[in-house]
Amino acid sequence: MGVQLGPGRPGASGRGKYRPMSEINVTPFVDVMLVLLIVFMVTAPLLSVGVPVDLPKTEAATLNDSDEPLVVTVNRDGEVYLDEEPTDLARLVATLVATHGANPDIRIFVRGDENIAYGRVMEVMGKISAAGFKKVALLAKLPEQAN
Repeated sequence: MGVQLGPGRPGASGRGKYRPMSEINVTPFVDVMLVLLIVFMVTAPLLSVGVPVDLPKTEAATLNDSDEPLVVTVNRDGEVYLDEEPTDLARLVATLVATHGANPDIRIFVRGDENIAYGRVMEVMGKISAAGFKKVALLAKLPEQAN
């Protein structure tokens, strides 16, 4: 009842031979990369959030340096943070000296909430300067321009 076309063995004819595909399908790879790009674009701004403070406004020019400075923050409650890690004022200088070896040329930015007492920010800056760090500066926001 069956009809046999070609030689008696299956796959012996020229049509039935397996030939590997020489092209790579990159569509699934591109789809995955686009999804990852969107995920990273959404999560990147959320990762750069530091200690929330309301910086005072100033008209001074911005500094453009390539080295990443250390940031010491004094929040509204007077608590001191070293790069988002809470610390007390007594341990701040010891931590700076231990991690950076009393390098007087390292840049340290002090951020203070605009509602905090000026004396508390000066106390933090004074401790850092007394430890031998020379490049200590205050951070502020530029005022918004009215159009």
